[in-house]
Amino acid sequence: MDEFTLTWHSAVATHCDRLFVNNIPKASEHLVGAATVTFPRIQFNGQQRQLTLEPKVGRFYPHAYAWEALGCSRSDFRPFRVIATTPNTLTIDPNHPLTPYTPTVNAPANVAQEQDIMGLFMTNGSGMQAPYPGIAPDYYAIYPFTRKDDRTDTEYYSNPRLVTHLDKTAIAQVTALYGRLLQTGMHILDLMSSCVSHLPDTLDVQVTGLGMNQVELAANPRLQQYVVHDLNHAPLLPFADACFDAVICTVSVEYLTQPLEVMRELARVVKAGGIVIMTFSTRWFPNKVIDMWAEMHPFERQGLVLDYFVKTGRFIDLHTESVRGLPRPMDDPHRRETAVSDPIFSVWGTVVP
Repeated sequence: MDEFTLTWHSAVATHCDRLFVNNIPKASEHLVGAATVTFPRIQFNGQQRQLTLEPKVGRFYPHAYAWEALGCSRSDFRPFRVIATTPNTLTIDPNHPLTPYTPTVNAPANVAQEQDIMGLFMTNGSGMQAPYPGIAPDYYAIYPFTRKDDRTDTEYYSNPRLVTHLDKTAIAQVTALYGRLLQTGMHILDLMSSCVSHLPDTLDVQVTGLGMNQVELAANPRLQQYVVHDLNHAPLLPFADACFDAVICTVSVEYLTQPLEVMRELARVVKAGGIVIMTFSTRWFPNKVIDMWAEMHPFERQGLVLDYFVKTGRFIDLHTESVRGLPRPMDDPHRRETAVSDPIFSVWGTVVP
C-alpha cells in the first residue's frame, strides 16, 4: 500500500492530506475554472431524507440538490459551495474546492508519471476544509448548537464507558501525531478525556484530564490529576491562566455546543506559544453530536473545527491534516462493515505569543 500526500496553503492554514491506496483511478474532473452560477432559491432541494437543509453561505452541497438549475444528473454528488444569497436567489461556485490553490503532490518513486494522482484527492473531498476566499462561512445560524438528545450531559455520561472509540490503526495515527507535535516535559490538558489519552508511552509529560465520568478518568493511567466538568453546561475552564503547555482533544470536539467559548478558554489556559490539537474521525454518539456535524462531509467538518480556531482570534500557524485509507486490523469488530481504518482528521494551532 502506497502513501500519497497533498500539501497546500489557504489564506488561513497549511493543509496536508495523506491517503493510502493500492490502486490509482483516473480522475473524473480537473482543476479548471468555471463561472459562478446564480439561480432561483426554489430550485434548491433542501428536503433530503429526514433533513430539511437551508442553504448557508460558505457551505457545501451536492450538485444533485440543484440538479435542474445546474443541468446535471440527480445522482451527481460533486460539491458546490454557496457564496451569496438573497431571499429569492442563490449564487454558487460549482468548481472543485481545490481550484483556487496550487497543491503539491508527493508520491512513491515507483508510481508511473502518467497515473493521475491528483484524482485520488479530488474525488474524496480535499479542499473543503478551507474557507472560500473572502467569505466567512455561516456555521453559526443556530448557536449554541443543537443536538437530538437534549438531556444534560451529566445524565447521559453517568454510566462509564471503558472503551476506545477508534480502531487500533487509527489510534496509532493519533498517537503518532501527538508524538510529533508534543514535547517531553510539557504539562498537557486532555480535554473531554476518558479512560485513554492516546499519548505515546515514551512521551514523559504531566497530564491533567477534564471529562464527564469519574470512573473513566480514574482508570486513565496517563492522568496525574483530573476534574469532572461539563463544558456544555459551563464552558469556563476551572484552571488558572497560562497553566498548560498544550491541549489535546480526541474524538470529542463534535459534542461541544458552545465551541467558541471553549476555544477562547483554551487560549486563556495555554501559555503563549503553546499548542491546541483537535482530532476526530467518522464515529460518534448519534444523539449527542451537534446536529450540523452529521450533515457535513468529513472535510467540511474539518473546516468547521478550523473556523473555531479562526473565530477565536487567538491562534496562529494553523494546520489541518487527514489520514485515510489504511487497512482496518483483521481482529477489529467493525471489519465486516469496512476493511478501511477509521480516518483521522486533525486541526491544530499555536496560541498567540
